[in-house]
Amino acid sequence: MTNKELYAAWCPTQERMPIFMQPWWLDAVCAGKEWDVILMREGDKILAAMPYLIRKKLWMRYIIMPQQTQRMGIWIAQDIWEKGADDEARICMYMAQKLKEMKLHYYYQQYALNNPCVERMRMLGFSVQEHTTYRIEDLSDLDKVIASFSKNKRRQLQKALSLHAEWDMSAEEFFRFHTNCMLERHRRLSYSREFLLVLERKTRRLNQSTFLAIKNADGEVYAAAFLVWDHRQLYYLIPCYSELHKESGASALLVLEAIKKTRDLGLMFDFEGGTRRGLARNYRQFGSTAAKYYSVSKVYKWWFHLALAYNWLRNFRYRI
Repeated sequence: MTNKELYAAWCPTQERMPIFMQPWWLDAVCAGKEWDVILMREGDKILAAMPYLIRKKLWMRYIIMPQQTQRMGIWIAQDIWEKGADDEARICMYMAQKLKEMKLHYYYQQYALNNPCVERMRMLGFSVQEHTTYRIEDLSDLDKVIASFSKNKRRQLQKALSLHAEWDMSAEEFFRFHTNCMLERHRRLSYSREFLLVLERKTRRLNQSTFLAIKNADGEVYAAAFLVWDHRQLYYLIPCYSELHKESGASALLVLEAIKKTRDLGLMFDFEGGTRRGLARNYRQFGSTAAKYYSVSKVYKWWFHLALAYNWLRNFRYRI
């Protein structure tokens, strides 16, 4: 069996593994690209895995994050994770050596929350950068959750009383709406129609995604979101709203309806983002709390610093 086949058979035993590291998710977001996985094994037992997307540009080889994928990095088997530091150190040294053997020019991945490998990789010479996402963990009392919203958000919800939520939006409709929202801002989407269709098909097949639309009485879409979830949390993965209706309260209602869906599923709600100051301020107004996660990176060739400094590969960390 190949490493990918072994990994696919092993993943169902890892209950805490986020959706973004599942092999079927990687098949979707890396369609037409090259992803693989490094495994550390002892006999037939897998101790740890590191799935990765490798990209090539001219003579360069580098590992980066796939689109719409928030967590990768090293995943330690849950029984090993609970044993402690000695195994973590050994696993990280093994993974760092395997990366070195790949003769990369650059490595960049974002690690899962509370991943014990982050500090170990720092000690091995990798750069570590802190990021923030915002979550609402306890949704048992919805009235209490809404009461924690800022006055501004509750006022927006009052404006949205004439609007309603619908859950039957298609991927094609969502893509068209998101495209129009970006055109209103004189910007372009970061993903293609084909990318969204493949991702939606894979996640919908496993009942792990849905589209949410906020509409007026005439059926006009004011805001929409693509939501995905795993066994622990729902991710507010791709939200969008029309600039033409930004005063309608639709964006606040979009969040509230997504939270209600999360509560129905018995999960935590994750805004999945919040690095930008304005975005972080907006998410905090929903009573969310900050959760830290980390990116781990390494430049293997000194001249690659120049490429980064001059922005030669502009935003390439998140492109595929």
